[in-house]
Amino acid sequence: MKNTFTAFAFLVAFALPKANAQAPVTPAKKDYTAYLFTYFTGNDGAEESIRFAVSTDGYDYKALNGNVPVLDSKKISSTGGVRDPHILRGQDGKTFYMVATDMTSAKGWDSNRAMVLLKSTDLVNWSSTIVNIQKQYPNNENLKRVWAPQTIYDAVAGKYMIYFSLQYGNDPDKIYYAYANKDFTGLEAAPKLLFVPKSGKACIDGDIIIKDGVYHLFYKTETEHAGIKVATTKNLTSGNWIENDNYLQQTPESVEGAGVFKLNNSDEYILMYDVYKKGKYQFTKSKDLEHFTVIDSDVKMDFKPRHGTVMPITRGELKALLAKWGTPKGLSSIQNNPALEGFYADPEILYSNKTGKYYLYPTSDGFDGWSGYYFKTFSSDNLVDWKDEGIIIDLKKDVTWATRNAWAPTIVEKKIKGKYKYFYYFTAAQKIGVAVADDPAGPFKDSGKALLSANPEGLGGQVIDPDVFTDPKTGKSYLYWGNGYMAAAELNDDMISIKESTLKILTPNDSFREGTEVFFRDGKYYFLWSEDDTRSENYRVRYATATSPLGPLTIAKDNLVIAKYTAKGIYGTGHNSVIQVPGKDEWYIVYHRFSIPDGITMGDAAGYNREVCIDKLQFDDKGSIITVKPTLEGIQPLTSKKRYF
Repeated sequence: MKNTFTAFAFLVAFALPKANAQAPVTPAKKDYTAYLFTYFTGNDGAEESIRFAVSTDGYDYKALNGNVPVLDSKKISSTGGVRDPHILRGQDGKTFYMVATDMTSAKGWDSNRAMVLLKSTDLVNWSSTIVNIQKQYPNNENLKRVWAPQTIYDAVAGKYMIYFSLQYGNDPDKIYYAYANKDFTGLEAAPKLLFVPKSGKACIDGDIIIKDGVYHLFYKTETEHAGIKVATTKNLTSGNWIENDNYLQQTPESVEGAGVFKLNNSDEYILMYDVYKKGKYQFTKSKDLEHFTVIDSDVKMDFKPRHGTVMPITRGELKALLAKWGTPKGLSSIQNNPALEGFYADPEILYSNKTGKYYLYPTSDGFDGWSGYYFKTFSSDNLVDWKDEGIIIDLKKDVTWATRNAWAPTIVEKKIKGKYKYFYYFTAAQKIGVAVADDPAGPFKDSGKALLSANPEGLGGQVIDPDVFTDPKTGKSYLYWGNGYMAAAELNDDMISIKESTLKILTPNDSFREGTEVFFRDGKYYFLWSEDDTRSENYRVRYATATSPLGPLTIAKDNLVIAKYTAKGIYGTGHNSVIQVPGKDEWYIVYHRFSIPDGITMGDAAGYNREVCIDKLQFDDKGSIITVKPTLEGIQPLTSKKRYF
């Protein structure tokens, strides 16, 4: 029996990234900034349904949807109720698997023979299948119950293992397993025994987590004093388990439904369990999964859960959940920096008059030694919620003159013969090329050759970091580039070649390293650049001004634009672009920094594991840039969606 239903019929701007075989899709650990708690609430009718709660810190949880079920048990189960939900992120990073007991307690504790398998790619829309073990597999006539299924990826088998407890006749409950089929709509074969404690007593509510290559199975066992224990193994299906004889619960009360999860950006784990006779949960903390300390005083919930599980989620996933089920009162604020999930750097930003949206064009980062080979773009109508538009140029497929080191792009929108064109300048193999498109998200077509491939005569450094600027006074466009020097030239009308007679070297002073950015405000041309090395925590931005796009430059006495903020753990702030909200004197700086929290400890690798951020850019009454203090909070979403032509 299979049922597919839709709970959310439209895509939101902050939807999960589009799948692309060439781009990493599994979220980086740094991007897990929140938690999803899935649970049920009791034994009375509608209480036996799946509910969601969220937390931004792992301690303070708020129920979504007013603590009303997010899925209709009658549509997904054979009994009309589901219990014990478990949720897992798939290996691809963007598929989610949920399993639950198909059961209503009103029909008796020995009344169920089935479980429910659910699958989603956005945490909102779920397809479901009922798996009745007694009906689907022979020799199960005396099967009494199927309880508390959970899922884990078995890397050795390359499959998703579903494990659960079964009770046959008068035998004790034991934990069995079976592999899910490819579509997660059923089991590949009849269940096999996974674990039974050496005591021979009942064993239910298994929860497996892997740490340092060792699988830890937390379970409830019915010995002379029922409680939660743990067994370990290095091979899931070997049957060779080492049992810890100690009870792990930190209460004399009856407990069940153990769940373990790792705190984001931490080496600490939470073991939580259902103190079911008291109608409450207990949380404990551990670093070694052996010794646990009660932290109940730190935990808050505006609901009373029964037997559930917690999964780390990204900010984008949290926003998608809130868009569907509303933002609970009292939920901690969401930080908007970094602006993009994943590793990105050297951000260029554009407002498109054609679409009325903003677009980010970064370097795809996270590749050892800056070895990335493709470019992506992201779109937004509010500068906060960014949609992944996918790969727009793959050097290995789309460019004939270079296949490596895809760095530091820039883009300009031009209206030519009444139609918008987009000219995208990019670095590849320490040369600068240009590609053209009719839409800011592409597809882009490379010009077929490098626009710039050699340094200006007499200068060293690299031919990298292009920046394009169109003078609002004349409509002429200019290209800037260089590492160790700042070169500039006017572009020809075709936008894919430069007027060599206009070439100038504008290097401001010894602080110039790379990353030129030019913009115009209130009669002044502002020239920004990055100082130091992108691998340095002191990478920063400085500026000068001019009265024309080709200089000469005037350097202010205090010309620091943005630098590290050690009190907040922010380092390596540089290689920026600047955007003006159309029609307003409202400006923002887009830059990269070391990834948080690990960047500062990574050495040189911090220079190619960077993340993109956005903060406000402000000016004093003389037009001088006020030094930006980088933030973790980022900016608030823009509300105006007015389009400017």
